[in-house]
Amino acid sequence: MSESLKTTSLPEAVYDAMRSSILTMQIAPDEVVTETAVALRFGVARPTAKAAIERLVIEGLLRRQAHRAARVPQLSRLDIEDLYANRALIEGEALRNLAAASSVPAAALSAQRDLVASAEVDDRAALARDDIAFHRALVTGQSSERLARMHSLIMGEVELGIGQVQSHQLMKPLEIVAQHQAILDAVSDGDPARAADLTRRHIANARDRLLSKYDADHTPEESR
Repeated sequence: MSESLKTTSLPEAVYDAMRSSILTMQIAPDEVVTETAVALRFGVARPTAKAAIERLVIEGLLRRQAHRAARVPQLSRLDIEDLYANRALIEGEALRNLAAASSVPAAALSAQRDLVASAEVDDRAALARDDIAFHRALVTGQSSERLARMHSLIMGEVELGIGQVQSHQLMKPLEIVAQHQAILDAVSDGDPARAADLTRRHIANARDRLLSKYDADHTPEESR
């Protein structure tokens, strides 16, 4: 039986549904995603399924090696460390730029309001979506286009990390809300150093929770 889709353009609906399934780990890390399986799941033609898969590959939510089916990336311990180190560098500078201008992006405020609402009902899928939207809005809302482009290059893997934090309930929703609000307050107060520091701490907190979860699930040999 095929799965129902939201009322929107068909390719966009398939993409949205697949993206949500990956972020909530309904499609698990290292799981193979084929055009045939996606077409059957949603009752769509294979070209539509292929378009959704290729878009997810471009964004980093799926990986595809030559002549092989796409897979959901399985982040290693080193992947997590490297990804979050680079994320902290980029987002820290982005928040420094925003705070220097005391400029709080409207999209970030909207995402924070949505996050508060999702936290009240502990909707993990919505929390992941709102968390991603918040961080994306902060980076795209600052003045450096190059910084935003660098962030977009790693955003797919960042989204995987955020999805895993939410799916495994590694951080309490109100904890995330409070940390986000502290960052917004620093930007509004025009304090670049505090905004950058709070952002890096927030990212390090998520990184450490992910690493602890990884270590609990893997042997020392698997972590190498």
